[in-house]
Amino acid sequence: MFLGFQSDTGPLARLVVKHVRDAFVSEAKIDAEWRSLGYTARPDLARAIDQYDAFVAAIRQLAPEVEIDFLEADGTTTLDSLYPRDAAIATSKGMVLCNMGKPARAGEPAAEGRLFSQADIPVCGAISGAGHIEGGDVAWIDEHTLAVGRGYRTNEEGIRQLRALLGDAAEVVRVPMPHYRGPGDVFHLMSILSPIDRDLALVYSPLMVVPFREMLLERGIGLVEVPEEEFDSMGCNVLAVAPRKCVMIDGNPVTRRRLEEAGCEVVAIDGSEICSKGAGGPTCLTRPILRQCEDVAGTGTARSAGTPQPAA
Repeated sequence: MFLGFQSDTGPLARLVVKHVRDAFVSEAKIDAEWRSLGYTARPDLARAIDQYDAFVAAIRQLAPEVEIDFLEADGTTTLDSLYPRDAAIATSKGMVLCNMGKPARAGEPAAEGRLFSQADIPVCGAISGAGHIEGGDVAWIDEHTLAVGRGYRTNEEGIRQLRALLGDAAEVVRVPMPHYRGPGDVFHLMSILSPIDRDLALVYSPLMVVPFREMLLERGIGLVEVPEEEFDSMGCNVLAVAPRKCVMIDGNPVTRRRLEEAGCEVVAIDGSEICSKGAGGPTCLTRPILRQCEDVAGTGTARSAGTPQPAA
């Protein structure tokens, strides 16, 4: 069954999110978990709810017709379930449920799987056993190329299992990740790469391996560089709601200006409670399910990301 166009930049048609009120749940839950999960400070629940509502409004501003599925509060998950991208991967064969590299997040893939079942979103398989992979380490470079960061959250066995599940649906490109701040840090491939359009990506080059950066350039992908002073404030974590239509965290003016100079429409949100403290930016806050794409024959017409395609 065809699920959707394999892209991280096509116009969003459907996505899964988890409202902060259902991830954080209560002041008591925040008190019990924020330190052990590695948050930089205690989130303020009331402010976080306001910021999250503004985030959803920003998505709807850029994609008025997007269908949004909300994950419910779940006793098996932690505050980190606010970041649903990490628990699943969208492919044309169906969703792949991840196996989290962070042990505290182990319940999230199954929780998303329950929503997929209820919403008739097909699942083609799951990473299991010794294999670990998180969706923040996975990005579509084009419809047939999936880059996967090999770091502390995603291991060789996880990548092997993903390749087996995808088969000939995509080429999986393994991208070695640097040690950087070590295994306790939140560091994914999408910490240093945000696809913006089929021919444009936002990157933080100082932490990119040379062969991967060269591959992007060889494929005709222009690179918008995030300055060093805006990396820790998640200037590189930008959600493409549609080609060159982006949601980013406020407080990264140089990155925003460079995106706008590249022809992007940018909406900035206050992420002090929902992003900065948990080290998860706008891409992390969403699990895109369906995106639209241009007709492969180059006619310029659009086909829905969920339209079944003829068998090969």
